[in-house]
Amino acid sequence: MIRRDALAQLPVRTALPALREALDGAGTAVLCAPPGTGKTTLVPLDLAGLTGAGPARRVLVAEPRRIAARAAARRMAWLLGEKVGERVGFTVRGERRAGPRTAVEVVTTGVLLQRLQRDPELAGVDVVVLDECHERHLDADTSAAFLLDVRETLRPELRLVAASATTDAQGWARLLGGPGGAAAVVEAAGVSHPVAVVWAPPERPVRPAHGMRVDPALLTHVAAVVRRALREQSGDVLCFLPGVGEIGRVAGQLAGVDAEVWQVHGRAPAEVQDAVLAGGDGVRRVVLATSVAESSLTVPGVRVVVDSGLARVPRTDHARGLSALTTVRASQAAARQRAGRAGREAPGVVYRCWSEGEDGRLPRFPDPEIKVADLTAFALQAACWGDPSAAGLALLDAPPAGALAAAREVLTAIGAVDADGRATDRGVRMGRLGLPPRLARALLDGAGEVGLRRAAEVVALLSEEPPRTYGDDLAGAWRTARRGGDAYAARWRQETRRLVSAAGGSSGAGGGTEAAGGPRTGEGTGSETGAGDDAVAGLVAALAFPERVARMRGVGSYLMASGTGAELAGAGPGPGARAGDGSRLRDAAWLAVAVADRPVAAASARVRLAAVIDEATARAAARALYSSGEEVRWSDGDVVARKVTRLGAIELTARPLTSPDPGLLRDAVVSGLRQEGPGLLRWSPGAVSLRQRMAFLHRELGAPWPDVSDAALLARVEEWLGVELGRVRRRADLARVDAGQALARLLPWATGDAARFDELAPERIEVPSGSRVRVDYGGEQPVLAVKLQELFGRQESPRVAGGRVPVLVHLLSPAGRPAAVTADLASFWQGGYRSVRAELRGRYPKHPWPEDPSTAEPTRHTTARLKRG
Repeated sequence: MIRRDALAQLPVRTALPALREALDGAGTAVLCAPPGTGKTTLVPLDLAGLTGAGPARRVLVAEPRRIAARAAARRMAWLLGEKVGERVGFTVRGERRAGPRTAVEVVTTGVLLQRLQRDPELAGVDVVVLDECHERHLDADTSAAFLLDVRETLRPELRLVAASATTDAQGWARLLGGPGGAAAVVEAAGVSHPVAVVWAPPERPVRPAHGMRVDPALLTHVAAVVRRALREQSGDVLCFLPGVGEIGRVAGQLAGVDAEVWQVHGRAPAEVQDAVLAGGDGVRRVVLATSVAESSLTVPGVRVVVDSGLARVPRTDHARGLSALTTVRASQAAARQRAGRAGREAPGVVYRCWSEGEDGRLPRFPDPEIKVADLTAFALQAACWGDPSAAGLALLDAPPAGALAAAREVLTAIGAVDADGRATDRGVRMGRLGLPPRLARALLDGAGEVGLRRAAEVVALLSEEPPRTYGDDLAGAWRTARRGGDAYAARWRQETRRLVSAAGGSSGAGGGTEAAGGPRTGEGTGSETGAGDDAVAGLVAALAFPERVARMRGVGSYLMASGTGAELAGAGPGPGARAGDGSRLRDAAWLAVAVADRPVAAASARVRLAAVIDEATARAAARALYSSGEEVRWSDGDVVARKVTRLGAIELTARPLTSPDPGLLRDAVVSGLRQEGPGLLRWSPGAVSLRQRMAFLHRELGAPWPDVSDAALLARVEEWLGVELGRVRRRADLARVDAGQALARLLPWATGDAARFDELAPERIEVPSGSRVRVDYGGEQPVLAVKLQELFGRQESPRVAGGRVPVLVHLLSPAGRPAAVTADLASFWQGGYRSVRAELRGRYPKHPWPEDPSTAEPTRHTTARLKRG
């Protein structure tokens, strides 16, 4: 019997007429409804005609998480007075409860994508509701794009609703409306249960979260705020934390509180999730939850929310090929969603573990996954849909070009797409396995090497990382799961059965090895029926992540084929720290790294889960990364020429080359010059002078006089050093190259201006005494340093650069020390000379000191010598 009293209390009912009108008209609508209004439960029932209003339709509701899908189906079935699986059912990965009478089916967005790929028309479905679209999960964005494509090309009558409590309503309206104009935005008023905000920042500063690390001081503070909330408020407490580890640590600090402590997250057993969502039995509860509890479900009895202000989201380091979850500040939209949990049933309170001043600096919305996540699965979905570039898909945010290109490279390497990016038959099979493409490749190729069942068991381990208590050894974790009776082991066995069924029905299981560059049966590949756990786990992990096969380069330290270093947990510096302490991985010469992350500011990745392999397995699994050839490069200050075999960045063998390729040799020398500069050449005084004169003319006159700075010379190194480069084989040969002779090639010979070089920037200037004195062009202004007596009779200072630039004259005493500096010789004779003469003639009496130097005879000699002459 339908619980009409409960349905009548759901505020979204007032928005249903407008929603039906929009769908009957344009066929699309955006529904904005605050938490607790019934958008997830009443709306699908109404659109399916199950509440007595409107025609009977089949409605598909897509939720971002399994826990939300199951909870929504249970709630709707309860409202109808039925069991799940009758007129309301659900399908999540590995579990389906639906039948021929099912009119409303709740699925995860991942399941919806699979259905769209198998049946683009969604035969029999009349309405699709994309719930919680504000979360911007990649599967949800992709599903929306595919559904809009279906409406445009196959089924214009298919109705589509984007529903959320906090979202960019206008952006979704423009997307759903398409060229014809924006879709209608239908807003539902919420229950006016106020939620008071209590700002509860830590008393002392805490370190910002980074990577997977959260400052323990913050977790201690969150636990203290939960205790405070229990004292100050009534009702159950819902506390939001970023991940399973943080939930466990806070739970430990709440031991002894006068309440039941529950832990809710995506990995929690279904019975625990069901019990929390069913409500308490009079005992006060504290529910510690990840963001799975933000939306789509109500936790009965909650009147208080404690928000840590943190969330865990996927991030991809494309340069290193590492994908991992990272901890970030929750957005303002997420904070509103979380606070709304406290006001679902009655007035509530939210304790926010940050200051009011910080709140305004939070991002408005969470980052769309399409902007930050690994796009390999998205790229395969788009290719299987027939749009490899994704250019024709209606998306709120376009995928970053670099991330999409990196994803296509992976798909090409594993044989999922062809050279044009179109999905191959093998790629289509991968797309239907419900796995990330890398794991799909490992399952298909691994099945042919070690058997389907064993490959599926290892892939199931990799599809959901096992608990940390299972250790960092993949083979050991596999053994623990096989004998385990915990919730993870149960889920692992269920996923294994699903994978065996999915891959067993595919004609390509194990059949795409050669095309994808996978291993052939042989030593170390685990191909024997009785191969050990290490060999099997290692092969499957290496097939999934070939760029992460790694060779030891020190105790606990490895180099992955991608070029990124990797350290076993515990290998960092610190008192008593030992590499991979307690792990059997620490002595392995080779590893297949299955799970790794890179802490902020760390040069190396941190190994979370890996398997021991041998070199043969590494070579087989990562065969596409194998290379062999001559390697001539500049290294450690000299030319190194070797014949090298590599597995990606890992050097396997090397031997010296006696006759390296001249072109490679030349490139290596040029690289060395560009790294270390022109100082590697022989710079005689004449070469230095030539360069200074050329620099002077470039500075004063510009073209055609060339720039001879280090940067300019290195940019044109092959032009002015071309001949000499052909004779250089090592650093010592560079030291014998006459830089001046080579540099002269840059003078403007082609225009004829080079003939005026000595005129414009003379190396020496003849002075009245007959001496030819060198000009120093090393400073900002040319300098002529000459004894004062040699300039007697000269009225004007010398000028260079065609008369444009006066030479700065350093007048020297008879001992060669500076006596005066002038750029105006005539003025000096008239003024400054008198003070110099008064100071020096007593010290140097044998030298002439005439009263009128402008008319005196210049000389290089003393007065006594002149008289003898």
